Amino acid sequence: MTLAALGSGSEPAALAETHTAVLLLTGDLVLKVKKPVRFAFLDFSTRARRQAACQREVELNRRLAPDVYLGVVDLLDPQGQPWEHAVLMRRMPAARSLARLVQSPEPPVDQLRAVAATLAHFHQGAARSPDIDAAATCEAVRRLWADNLAELRQLPRDTITTGALDPIDALAMTFLAGREPLFRARLDAGCCCDGHGDLQAADVFCLDDGPRMLDCLEFDDRYRYGDVAADIAFLAMDLERLGAPDASRVLVEAYQEAAGAPLPRALLDHYIAYRALVRAKVAALRLAQETDPGQAVAHGREVADLLERCRAHLEASQVRLVLVGGLPGTGKTTVAQALADPLDALVLRSDVVRKELAGLEPTTPAPAGPGAGLYDEDRTDATYGELLEQAQASLEMGRSVVLDASWISARHRVLARDVARRSSTALVELHCTLDPDLAAQRMRRRGPDASDATDEVAAAMARAEDPWPEARVLDTGAEPATVARRALAQVQAGT
Repeated sequence: MTLAALGSGSEPAALAETHTAVLLLTGDLVLKVKKPVRFAFLDFSTRARRQAACQREVELNRRLAPDVYLGVVDLLDPQGQPWEHAVLMRRMPAARSLARLVQSPEPPVDQLRAVAATLAHFHQGAARSPDIDAAATCEAVRRLWADNLAELRQLPRDTITTGALDPIDALAMTFLAGREPLFRARLDAGCCCDGHGDLQAADVFCLDDGPRMLDCLEFDDRYRYGDVAADIAFLAMDLERLGAPDASRVLVEAYQEAAGAPLPRALLDHYIAYRALVRAKVAALRLAQETDPGQAVAHGREVADLLERCRAHLEASQVRLVLVGGLPGTGKTTVAQALADPLDALVLRSDVVRKELAGLEPTTPAPAGPGAGLYDEDRTDATYGELLEQAQASLEMGRSVVLDASWISARHRVLARDVARRSSTALVELHCTLDPDLAAQRMRRRGPDASDATDEVAAAMARAEDPWPEARVLDTGAEPATVARRALAQVQAGT
């Protein structure tokens, strides 16, 4: 093919460049030529390799844009001999790119919902196999992080501040260290497939007859294989990067609705962080290639922004075990419930678990003297054992847990620390305190409740309470909203 053979149309001609390709946009067609580059993650160094990559790109992208990818063409030299190969594509209207649409004041909800539904349908029908599952294990994801971090650290020193990578490395590895059951459960549920691998808003076009998603990752199948959460996370991250966090939230919510299954919040944050790291690497590679000083500055800012986005989402993905303890009437349950939403945490209350173990409804009274009845030592140990067993199961699945109990025994607190250590979970211990007279008044005003505590019980517990120097003290005498803010601040400061 010669350049004169390219199509005509109303769109102006343009030239675009990525770290791996050059695109000539003219009329109603696009010609995409691979660069003769070689990186740790791809090799386009020979014409044969570039031709194979072009053919693979057309084959894979026809899954989500069958009428866009027209084929592979030969570019001819003046003697009529092939000198390069290129992907020939139908040109999409720039005004209909998702990257352009989300610049409006309100999220383009209908278009985002259409994209989400198309992706959910694509994922449901995408290929699955043992090889694909092998690329989505906890260990495989750990290797992806390690490989990308290593590649970033090998770039020239003026390309990236390597000190920025250390906290990212630590947070990512901490999450993965305790979440193998989560990854196994995702594999068992069939959540891993041959996806897109490189979903960017600039490559998604919202046409009247449905979205087209271009430019999937073709050079290494392993990078395309993975959890559907990793695929949707890439586009969610990219929308955030474009300054459209509301659009990102709409996309994720619509995807979950269309797929009929929730995406674990911590896992989604983890994958958003990973996708930000990958894009930071791409921007850093472009920076290393750049000769224009102004463009170099822009790429440098992009690298810094993406690394900060990566770190922020890793912090959001952090799994926490929060012990909310204290004597009866000190507001433990109110504090624990206030932490549930901001931490996306499961709240487990010892008073409820104790009754459940006895076969009772939570509000069924079971009064007893200190250390007697349901509150004797054996039943108390069983209650804490059940609390911690349920907590560990949730933590390993990536869900934070708040444990509402008195925690007056140092022995039980040691067991909780063991759970946090085994599940690679951040632990925060909060000790609720209140003037005893106010606590007694609160207990007397309390309606039907799972707690059977009385003034006599509270006094006995106070005498038996072991010192708790590891805890952050939380005075619960203020208004509930104020106490809730302080509790959340204590948790965030402690992890």
